[in-house]
Amino acid sequence: MTKAPFRLALAPLAIAAALITTPAHAGGVKAGTLIENTASATYDGGAGPVTIPSNTITVKVDELLDVTVTSRDSGPVSAAPGSAVLTFELTNTGNGPEAYTLTANPAVAGNDFDTTVNGIAVDTNGNGVYDPGVDQMLTGPATTAAIAADASLTVFVLVTIPGGVADGDQSDVSLLAEAVTGTGAPGTAFAGQGAGGGNAIVGSTGANATATGSLSVGITDVDLIKSATVRDPFGGTGIVPGATITYAIRAEVKGSGSVSDLVVTDAAPADTTYVAGSLKLDGAILTDAADADAGRSSTSGISVDLGTVSGGSSRTVTFQVTID
Repeated sequence: MTKAPFRLALAPLAIAAALITTPAHAGGVKAGTLIENTASATYDGGAGPVTIPSNTITVKVDELLDVTVTSRDSGPVSAAPGSAVLTFELTNTGNGPEAYTLTANPAVAGNDFDTTVNGIAVDTNGNGVYDPGVDQMLTGPATTAAIAADASLTVFVLVTIPGGVADGDQSDVSLLAEAVTGTGAPGTAFAGQGAGGGNAIVGSTGANATATGSLSVGITDVDLIKSATVRDPFGGTGIVPGATITYAIRAEVKGSGSVSDLVVTDAAPADTTYVAGSLKLDGAILTDAADADAGRSSTSGISVDLGTVSGGSSRTVTFQVTID
């Protein structure tokens, strides 16, 4: 009697189900996922085809511990002595939920000065901006809630810049994130401490990561310099009734930062009358009315809103009055 060839095959449906229903993560298959596999064999013993299963092998995917931290600031944060905020993003690149302990270090080699760290907060409302009284402050040791695999968390480091710093001084602050379950060399295992009761295995990052945020001191001052020229009705410079006085007010902004809401005002001197239509900013005529441009004027004086002005630049306001 000739027997049919013996064939051994893996059950494709069981494998497909495990792969299709499990989403992909930065660290691979989700921690705690059960991977099941059953083999089968078919043969003909003379009474017709027979199919028999093997025992089912079930393995549980361990949790991979990995993390990245990056600065979300586009460059050094410009600040003056006082409070400042550095923004970071923490991402769980493992395959299971994990909490992280955060440590901010203001004493980075090469700093022109060191800040004082006042606390670490998480972006509770998700707007990417630190909101005092809204965003949650982490208490020491500063530890996040568990972050899902592939999820990110915005973190704020709140610092104080000391007095006595100079314009242009810079300082770095580093933020270290460490997996609460544990850190170590890649491959280090923590038995039974992974998601779903499996093991936790340290991934390629060592389950810790560091990023650096930078501060740049911008101390800005404004000098206001006023000058006047006189032209009398006879073409000379006599200070007589009917003469016109042209006032020039130059706002010089010094430093590497900027000032905001800079407004230049000047009252018309007693015994003079404002010359309608004479108000100018950097040589461009401004209307006297309170409208869309920066200036406004009346018999009592002038006002020009310069808004935000960067250090190293200047703006000049001019206007005229006649001596009564």
